[in-house]
Amino acid sequence: MSFSHNMDDEYEKFIRRMNPPRVVIDNESCKNATVIQVDSANEHGILLEVVQVLTDLNLTITKAYISSDGGWFMDVFNVTDQDGNKITDDEILDYIEKSLGPDSGFASSMRRSVGVKSSMDHTSIELIGSDRPGLLSEVSAVLTHLKCNVVNAEVWTHNTRAAAVMQVTEEETGAAITDPERLSLIKRLLCNVLKGSNKNREAKTVVSHGVTHTERRLHQMMFADRDYERVSDEAMDEKQRPIVNVVNWYDKDYSVVTIRCKDRPKLLFDAICTLTDMQYVVFHGNVEAEGPEAHQEYCIRHIDGSPVKSDAERQRVIQCLEAAIERRVSEGLKLELCTTDRVGLLSDVTRIFRENSLTVTRAEVTTRAGKAVNTFYVRDASGYPVDSKIIDSIRQAIGQAILQVKGSNEDLNQVPQESPTRFLFGGLFKSRSFCNFGLVRSYS
Repeated sequence: MSFSHNMDDEYEKFIRRMNPPRVVIDNESCKNATVIQVDSANEHGILLEVVQVLTDLNLTITKAYISSDGGWFMDVFNVTDQDGNKITDDEILDYIEKSLGPDSGFASSMRRSVGVKSSMDHTSIELIGSDRPGLLSEVSAVLTHLKCNVVNAEVWTHNTRAAAVMQVTEEETGAAITDPERLSLIKRLLCNVLKGSNKNREAKTVVSHGVTHTERRLHQMMFADRDYERVSDEAMDEKQRPIVNVVNWYDKDYSVVTIRCKDRPKLLFDAICTLTDMQYVVFHGNVEAEGPEAHQEYCIRHIDGSPVKSDAERQRVIQCLEAAIERRVSEGLKLELCTTDRVGLLSDVTRIFRENSLTVTRAEVTTRAGKAVNTFYVRDASGYPVDSKIIDSIRQAIGQAILQVKGSNEDLNQVPQESPTRFLFGGLFKSRSFCNFGLVRSYS
């Protein structure tokens, strides 16, 4: 087995020497975007790796042209920063070249490491179970009781299911948890919380010291959990649901996938991640996302060389792409908090939200150089649109400069109604135990 593995490595190195990846970054030819061209020997998963590098830099991909027929891969991306400007920061441009160019090493390790980020100073906990009010506060209470610090966490909910990837350390040492008995106890107690009263659906807890790319793992976990199988049509309004279609192009032996939906950050990553993990290869593709709506078109075949073979397979591809797009949809009014970090900040802010009958549907909490930069999506707990007077009073309590509304005043009157299938963040902050969640602390 190891002999075959070594032969594969040597073959990859030989191909790489003969055809090193090439990156061309052009800030001249397009008026409103930086054009990035990537050429390389083709291999399954390489498209996802390139998209992931650009997405992890929080770049917006406004256009993409994909071609990987034969043994060669060529991609062209038009990208901007989050404000819609060209990329002029030399550090970012150098990083792109080093990550995707001839010295990157990304092509030679593609098969084993697509979607992977190294970090060995924590223990990774993956959770999946039925969504319900207060689930995350219960999970964080168990971890606090077990003297675990949550260093990073991302939680998604979709179609009555909740998934989380949490990175935790020992409270006393700040190091990864290695004691097998403690790890077993953590798994058992968290699994009990996840199971709750729902005995019909599986709950799962996985503890590891491996390396992972959080967002790709969340997609893989929810896909394996079959969250794409709809329990009802209430999960998302028909107007909001993405339009996905799959037809066979018999002349070329491809299946053509088209996706039309409201544009949002990381949309391209979510689609390519899902097609890759479903073992489909993208041979050609066009992406247009310069307006409020994004349009994606891909010519695909299964990794075994065949197009989509049956209506059942076609429906599965459609359902899985719909689910991948819906998982990251943020319902509610967007609020951004930026202030000096301190222990208990998240608890204080969300207590004020709760006291004003606001439900947090999604939160992104980060700390950079002692600064807390937190984004919250909030709705009225009763399902009515958020009252602008409540937002004003909350901003006065927290600080007008510290908490800002990201969006127009119209958003206050257009917040989606309360969805019965998006519980997790609704009950997230009702337990004081969440103040120990650890996400707003600075770690060296």
